[in-house]
Amino acid sequence: MWAIFSDKHGVWFPEERHEWYDKDPDTVSEQEFTQLVKNFEGRLADFDDIWFYYNPSRFHPLYERLLKEARVKGKMTLFTHKKQIT
Repeated sequence: MWAIFSDKHGVWFPEERHEWYDKDPDTVSEQEFTQLVKNFEGRLADFDDIWFYYNPSRFHPLYERLLKEARVKGKMTLFTHKKQIT
C-alpha cells in the first residue's frame, strides 16, 4: 500500500481523488498544521511500518516538523532512493 502526503489533504491513498490544487507548504497555518498532524496519525495508525520518501536537499521544514511531532514516528523509516525499499 502506498500514499502521498498533501499539504492540503493530508494522507492521500491511491483510490482517492481530489481536484487539482496548488498549496505551498509555506502557507500552511498553525491550525492547518494541527489538522494535518491529526490526519497523518489517524490515517497511518493501523500500519506497522511507514516508509517516507524525502529528498534531503529539498525537504521542507513543514515535513520535518510533521515527522517529529507525529505519534507514529516510531514506525517510520525515511528513505531517499527506491532501491532502499525493493
